[in-house]
Amino acid sequence: MRPLLIGVCGVALVVAAAASIEQTSQGRRAPARLVAAFDGLGAGFAGPQGTATLRNPSDNSLAVGRDHIVQTVNSRMAIFTKRGALFDSTGRVLYGPVPTNNVFRGFGGACEFRNSGDAVVRYDQLAERWLIVMPIFTRGPRRPNEPRAPRGGEPASVSMVGQEGQPGAAVRLYEPPAVAAPVIAPVTAPVAVPVAAATPRPATPPDSGSYAMCYAISTGPDPFGPYYRYEFVRPLFPDYPRPAVWPDGYYVPTSTGDDVIEKHACVVDRARMLRGESATEQCVVVDGVNFLNNVDLDGQQRPPAGAPNIMLAAGGSQLAKIMGDDGIYAWSYHVDWTDPTKTTLAGPVKIPVAPYHYLCDGQLTNCVPQPGVERKLDAQGDKLMARVVYRRIGNRESIVAVHSVNSIAGGGGVRWYELRLDARDRSRTLRLHQQGTYAPDSFYRWMASPAMDARGNIGIGYSFGGTPNFAGQRFAGRLPSDPLGELTLRERVLVNGEASQQSTLRWEDYTQTAVDPVDDCTIWYVGDYLRMEATAYSSRIGAFRMPGCT
Repeated sequence: MRPLLIGVCGVALVVAAAASIEQTSQGRRAPARLVAAFDGLGAGFAGPQGTATLRNPSDNSLAVGRDHIVQTVNSRMAIFTKRGALFDSTGRVLYGPVPTNNVFRGFGGACEFRNSGDAVVRYDQLAERWLIVMPIFTRGPRRPNEPRAPRGGEPASVSMVGQEGQPGAAVRLYEPPAVAAPVIAPVTAPVAVPVAAATPRPATPPDSGSYAMCYAISTGPDPFGPYYRYEFVRPLFPDYPRPAVWPDGYYVPTSTGDDVIEKHACVVDRARMLRGESATEQCVVVDGVNFLNNVDLDGQQRPPAGAPNIMLAAGGSQLAKIMGDDGIYAWSYHVDWTDPTKTTLAGPVKIPVAPYHYLCDGQLTNCVPQPGVERKLDAQGDKLMARVVYRRIGNRESIVAVHSVNSIAGGGGVRWYELRLDARDRSRTLRLHQQGTYAPDSFYRWMASPAMDARGNIGIGYSFGGTPNFAGQRFAGRLPSDPLGELTLRERVLVNGEASQQSTLRWEDYTQTAVDPVDDCTIWYVGDYLRMEATAYSSRIGAFRMPGCT
């Protein structure tokens, strides 16, 4: 990618170009309706399996099915009710908190015996299946045929299978004994199915082998399973996985470390995994790029048959001390499951956008002030955030992406883009349709996650803070008929923070949206806040509905 280079004389022009798309006031429309809200995993959480202490940053992930809500935070997961056909209320805890690797109990290997955190959950609306992706950050025992680390510029590599005979029989989610009587309706509560006890971990030589990526895919819409399980060997460190659902695969890009400008773009065979068959994973190394995000499908309408997945990244590079750019960069990822030599990753293609500067100069930096303390919070300003969403409505294909940028008023803003394709365009040319920076005052809005509903409404959840405000969570949006570049729905507060975080500068690594598969309108969102006098975060889960979408 070519970085944005400007001289002193060009600074004023860059500032003017950025200012021209900055929204400096609230929208004129009423805010999105908040139809449900409850606390998820975090401080004060209690479920059938007791409580859990969660580490920073929170790494919130959320998925919503027909009757359930599943949340993962670092190395723990929980399942909640969703009002509808099975349950009369939303937010009752059915399961959790439990280690996320419970889903791999009895599977063996690193997926069963190690629990690194950073697990992510998705609901595949096309197949009505739950997908749990869990990286392994510690090296396993060295194999006699240990794979070498792939390099940038090489063709796609096929990952080594982690467990012989995988996936094996589908297994129901293990339910540890309840530590207190769960508050659930006995008629609708899932029935526990006995599962064989996990085998003791065998003695191994000093671990100097590879890492791994673990996948669990349910056989139906019940988050209690059963699940097919897969492990694939990763010679490169599999940090910050961001799974995306696409008809031909589950795409999972990762970063290979905070001190290298190298990314690993992988995809697993969705069709074979849905059938519980042996499956393969293919990966491509991309050098010199920022954090990658594959587009994640919202809704039921599929892209044109055979359309490659699109992968996006912001420009610049924190390690190279390039903190801004005037482009978003796109790749087309075509996977061939019959002949991996025909798998291609084409790009990057630069999509010109208004100039931007990373909020806080990137990640792991002190930037967002809090009342009453010297500790400032990290903004993760160097990357496009999860999810980058894809929605097809008729022949129009939209992609929405967000990141955190400096604002003209001196705080932080949510930069957002809607890119479009036309399904009738065989060249699959990706164009910028609209862009904006949401910064209606001098406070900080950052670490956002977007979604698009069935009507084409765009909703964006994000963290909000800056003295005298404690960090909390808010939501804004727009209708498809509104003026381009504006979030016209006034900000809705999901939760106000009540205390400052003092133990660490890390404030989440990401928040998360999910579109409800029942109405294809309700946008769910999860993010963090601190309760009054708390020393650790709580998470807040909310459901928003935009005007005209019911």
